[in-house]
Amino acid sequence: QVQLVESGGGLVQAGGSLRLSCAASGSSIFSAYAMAWYRQAPGKRRDVVASIASGGGTNYADSVKGRFTISRDNSKNTVYLQMNLLKPEDTAVYYCKAIFMGRQYWGQGTQVTVSS
Repeated sequence: QVQLVESGGGLVQAGGSLRLSCAASGSSIFSAYAMAWYRQAPGKRRDVVASIASGGGTNYADSVKGRFTISRDNSKNTVYLQMNLLKPEDTAVYYCKAIFMGRQYWGQGTQVTVSS
């Protein structure tokens, strides 16, 4: 069973930056997992923001391309989301997800609030 713990959320002004971290435990093969960041704003569905494959390939939602960067450090069992040029519409709870062999694991989420 994989456990995921997100951190790094908070309140930031528009134009600012935050770096989210997602630390994984309970598995010795973190490097084999595909990882993704999702976000969910109040009253809206949970949508994917960015993903990174086990081989390092990345994908981004159009709304964050050029502003967010996903990365992973397999030696630390951690995936990151660097968020720059934040906008009020980026306000949401951000969730980390791990995918492996058809199984999905979610973290508890971290709140990101961007003030205008």
